[in-house]
Amino acid sequence: MIKTTIKILVSSLLVPVMPYMLSFAAGAMIYVVVEELIPEMSEGEHSDVGVIMFALGFTVMMILDVALG
Repeated sequence: MIKTTIKILVSSLLVPVMPYMLSFAAGAMIYVVVEELIPEMSEGEHSDVGVIMFALGFTVMMILDVALG
């Protein structure tokens, strides 16, 4: 009985934060995919620039998608 009450209280605290946690997890996964799984992005000494440009391009495309429908 007490364990169930604790679970309900903890879950009620996590539900409002869940979208932010899922967004962070999605962003981390996109970073891993771009940095590690696309070989061309890791070539050279400035691999961070490619990842940043990918993130910037993705952000611009999402803004355009939402703005233009």
